[in-house]
Amino acid sequence: MLSQSCEVRSPFAVFGSGAAIGILGGLIGLGGAEFRLPLLIGLFGFGALEAVILNKAMSLIVVAAALPFRTGSVPFSHIMSHWDVVLTLLSGSLAGAWFGAGRATRLPSRTLYRVIAVLLAGIAAVLLVGHGVEGGFSPSFEGLALAFTGALAGVGIGVVAAVLGVAGGELLIPTIVLLFGLDLKLAGSLSLAVSLPTMVTSFARYSRDRSFAVIGAQRRFIAVMAFGSLAGVWLGGLLLGVVPTAWLRPVLAAILAISAIKVWRHG
Repeated sequence: MLSQSCEVRSPFAVFGSGAAIGILGGLIGLGGAEFRLPLLIGLFGFGALEAVILNKAMSLIVVAAALPFRTGSVPFSHIMSHWDVVLTLLSGSLAGAWFGAGRATRLPSRTLYRVIAVLLAGIAAVLLVGHGVEGGFSPSFEGLALAFTGALAGVGIGVVAAVLGVAGGELLIPTIVLLFGLDLKLAGSLSLAVSLPTMVTSFARYSRDRSFAVIGAQRRFIAVMAFGSLAGVWLGGLLLGVVPTAWLRPVLAAILAISAIKVWRHG
């Protein structure tokens, strides 16, 4: 059943929120879905599952647009030359996404709020410690051990991305750098190549639940916020060299931690 919050909202507030989220994401090289989800719940009043589904829809739009935008700095041929990395992670993330979305649709609302809160807190921790990596590492494993570890990591990332309705870049990028020994810029593009089919999988699973009707009811909301997010990601990318990341990541991690507390209490 759709929540009572599904009503017409000011397009300026929706666009502005999307732009602010996009700027935050653009400053750290992400789409900002981790910051969007708490706003969908706290500011716009959607129920937990509806917020996750809406977040997933907007994440799909942002990631689909971001992948071709990055071909200027990371050519598509470079991505294809590392098809083995993409397939290894996808072998786990697709299954994880289907499982995570299925579990999310069956969890009681209160439990889902708690799960979301814990995962947001986890993403905040990754923001603090997971992006001190710049590449240049040797692969952590080789052969079958690497394939198994990559697939297992993909399962976990797929579950988290499905339950939060995010692309999963916050987890994928450090995984690709540390596990496969690739540089940060290439890891960013590879993460998008993994994220897109992973999100489509969880989106397809969510479409089997009645809460998916929120997509049709909130088409305008999705379009306006997604457009704002895209504009914000572009602007955040322009500001990337201006705003020092040394203090930016702790601030953003604190925002997510506070959001996690609020979502926990919301449940």
